[in-house]
Amino acid sequence: MAAIPGQSPYFQSHVMNEERLVNIEAKITFQEDLIEELNKTVYQQQQKLDRLEAICEALARHIQSLAEEGNESKPANERPPHY
Repeated sequence: MAAIPGQSPYFQSHVMNEERLVNIEAKITFQEDLIEELNKTVYQQQQKLDRLEAICEALARHIQSLAEEGNESKPANERPPHY
């Protein structure tokens, strides 16, 4: 910051400190907003991941039950239809 003509060095130093403090407060506010937004994003992603895991587990159980039903309905020595 350039020296202000007619002002004491103490006043100039005080103005510089005040500007620095305002800049620091603005950065902190920005970071707090960013952290809040990131937390929301992580929370939403975790919810989606939980839903996808539940869907995968349900599909795996469904496929397993279909495989078990398929094995029960076909005899082991049955000839394929093209014979």
